[in-house]
Amino acid sequence: MSERIVAERVIKQLHAARVAGDLAGMCGVFAGAGRFEILGASAEKPIAIRATNLAEFRTWLSMMVKIFRINNYELLSLTIEMPRVVAHWRADILSKVTGATVPTELVDIALIEGERISAYTEFFAPR
Repeated sequence: MSERIVAERVIKQLHAARVAGDLAGMCGVFAGAGRFEILGASAEKPIAIRATNLAEFRTWLSMMVKIFRINNYELLSLTIEMPRVVAHWRADILSKVTGATVPTELVDIALIEGERISAYTEFFAPR
């Protein structure tokens, strides 16, 4: 299977797991060690999550699954220049705590090694 097809499949698996709230599915696409970041702005304050291994990142992903639900997912573009993949997407993100829904723009930058993401940065902002 070509690297490009694998890269597209990995990103689409990650996004499908995010939309489904599937923690195991999300973790399954990441390498055990690497650089994992989520950076952005909520309505009230900036958010920065950084981890250097999957065990640490899993804790953050677990919290995200418990607190947020992703609705109306739309992949806007996917650029693959191996080993880097950039996905631009949007969704309505519901806080299960407050009940508020925030339309959000997101950009994922991932490095793909084999069939796993070895480095990942997600940027997001309300739209």
